Amino acid sequence: MTPAVFLDRDGTIIEDVGYLDSLDRIAFFPWTVDAIRALNRAGFAVVVVTNQSGIARGFIDEAFVGRTHQQIEAYLAAGGARVDAYYYCPHHPDGSIDPYRQRCECRKPARGLIDRAVADLDLDLSRSFVVGDKWIDVQLGRAAGARAVLVRTGSGAVEERRPPPGVAADAIVDNLAAAASWILQTLK
Repeated sequence: MTPAVFLDRDGTIIEDVGYLDSLDRIAFFPWTVDAIRALNRAGFAVVVVTNQSGIARGFIDEAFVGRTHQQIEAYLAAGGARVDAYYYCPHHPDGSIDPYRQRCECRKPARGLIDRAVADLDLDLSRSFVVGDKWIDVQLGRAAGARAVLVRTGSGAVEERRPPPGVAADAIVDNLAAAASWILQTLK
């Protein structure tokens, strides 16, 4: 079984621009490629897990999410990095598109996306990490039995000041590069 680093997408590997609805709005943090490449080289499966309620709200469709992930993958590949799999939740209970207007087990902080990744990729959650810019990412890590890192990019700096009761990250760091460094140091 392989350990994994589960990464939030918006605010963690790319800038959070609100509802990403155009490929030309994808903006990478300058450290994204290097951080993911370091995790690849350390033997981690790198998996993106992201809530995409814009689908349920009618702002984007699933095909657009697929194109977004293809563009992210091409950018990473040009720098010698890769994401092993992408999982997203298209649902939201307040959505306007009927098939997606629901409560589900895949919307973070529920662990459905991670459970699918574990089944598909044979992952070891006890040696895995979740990295994201929101407390729901930390809660996801806790729900899955993985360690959790909150990054201050995206919403993270604001989130850091308002932790939910009973929720604590294993580490709070400035960005994905610092998270990758912390994870690699933790392994020593």
